[in-house]
Formats: sequence, C-alpha cells, structure tokens
Amino acid sequence: MVKASWAKLSQAVANNLLRDIGPPLIFDSFTFNYTMLLPIGSKFRTIDTEYYVCIVFEEDTMFKFKKLTAIALVAVAAMGLLAGCGSEKSKMTQEAGVLRVGSETTFPPFEFTEGDKYVGFDVDLSEAIAKKLGLKMEFKSMGFDALIPAVQSGDIDMIAAGINATPEREKALDFSDVYFDQGGFITVVRKDNSTIHNMDELAGKTVGVQIGTVPVDMAKAIPNTTVKEMDSNSNIFMELKAGTIDGAIIDNAVAMYYLKQGADKDLKLVGEPTKAPGTVLGVKKGNKELQDAVNKALKELKEDGTYQKIYDKWFGDSNKK
Repeated sequence: MVKASWAKLSQAVANNLLRDIGPPLIFDSFTFNYTMLLPIGSKFRTIDTEYYVCIVFEEDTMFKFKKLTAIALVAVAAMGLLAGCGSEKSKMTQEAGVLRVGSETTFPPFEFTEGDKYVGFDVDLSEAIAKKLGLKMEFKSMGFDALIPAVQSGDIDMIAAGINATPEREKALDFSDVYFDQGGFITVVRKDNSTIHNMDELAGKTVGVQIGTVPVDMAKAIPNTTVKEMDSNSNIFMELKAGTIDGAIIDNAVAMYYLKQGADKDLKLVGEPTKAPGTVLGVKKGNKELQDAVNKALKELKEDGTYQKIYDKWFGDSNKK
C-alpha cells in the first residue's frame, strides 16, 4: 500500500478517472485510492494534463486477477508525491510475484529440454531461488547472445545459463556469488583424430565455439585458428561429428555430459580442462535488490541442504559442495 497523504480529489478529477479507466472502479474516500479488477494480461494507460496517476499492479492468485490501484494526484502536488509513489513499488522483478529467468537451453546438464519441458541444474536451482524469494518462476529459452539484451530490456529478470563473470559482461550485468566452480573449458575432437592432443594444438585449425561465450576469445587467442561461432553446443557437436570443424572448446561439465549420453562413440576429450572461472547468475546492472536477494537465497539453499540435493541430482555426489 502506498504510504502517503493525498489531497482530496476534485469531482472533476474523479470524473476524468472514471472516464479514462471506466467501470468497475471503486473509490475509497479514506485513502483516496481507486481500485479495479482486471483479467491477467490486461493493460492500462491514461493520459491527462490535469492529474498524474501512479499505477500499482498486484496479482491475486486466488481469483486469477490483477488488482490495479490508481492513485490520482492533483497537478499541484504531483511533483512531490510521485517520488513516494514510485518508491513503494519494488523493482526487484519486472512483474510482481514473478521471477523471469532466461537461458540458452542446449547446455546440459545445466539447462536443456526433455520432451516439452526445460530441465537441468540451473532450472532446478532457479526454481529453488524463486521459492525462497516467494516468487513464481517463469523460464524462457533464447539464443545465448540474446540473454543480456533481454535483461536490459526487462524481458527477463535473471540469466541462469552457466555464465562466467567477465569484464565485458560486467558492463551490463551484476553477478551473483559463484554457485558452481567445477567447470573450466576442455578441447573436444573426433575420436579418430590423432594430431590434436591439447588446446594449444588447435593452432592453424578450424575451431567451433558457442557465440557470446568465453571460448570465443580463447580460440581467437590460439595462433592461426579459423574460429567458427555457432548458436548452440548441439550444433558444435554435429559439426564435429561431420568433420566440418577440427575441434571445439566447450565447458568441461557440458562436454562430459554429452559424452556420457553417447557422443563418446564419435568424440573424445583431449588435454586438461582450464581452471574454472566460476559460474554465476546475472541480473540487470544496478538491480542490487535482486542481486542481494539471490545471494541470500543461494546461501540459505546451501545451508539447508537443498543446493547439495540439486547438485547431486545432476553431477553426482563425488564433489560435495
């Protein structure tokens, strides 16, 4: 509820509200708030030079409605009151009661599809975080290079895609604490390849990497490589099998998972994985409220054993977290 004292609205302003919003509109003469019920998905906009309106959406899950509270401010008091109105509504997530999580879902065991469902370590962890925050999680799949723009535009609130904190990403994102540090990157080649034994020996070769990821820069740093950037890891594995690329640099945990699922018939890992930079969640730059809430939830999930259960489900219990 907005904590502010409002001047009593004139009948003219009230009539304007009724005209613009329309029935069913309920006026509370004590709080001077106008309240109405709209079906979920409804949108509201009003334009009038005589008053300002602060709109607060609250979801009523029992009745599947959104309650819209419109506080009309007379123009004289608008400048002083609008700031108070805006500050009362949390900006932690774009939609009240919902945590929208974005990911690129060809990254098993972190996130992938099983039938018509999104599953994986990040999916389960995001669900657990949302539960700790008292929010409903909505999981959205998109291209990896679309994730940061989606956070910036407000299409999603958080990225859960096995990402690492990099200086470039830090320009647009704030990061959670590290929640997975068993990764690193590994070189993958065809099983019949006898010339590439480690990452350095990719020099002069055609190397597959996923667009927008750390391995892009790693591959470009190897002398004389032809770097082929692809939308997904599944495409990389297909091209490796087809022989259209000589090798690939992929997240170690993802590569191991793919091989365990049968890809080891055609492919193999060579060399040692690089040191893991640590996997984090990303939120919009400046959204400290969500960043702090996510970190608090992660800490609690580790303390109450939920994190370990999720970890064991997807990675086994050989490395206790």
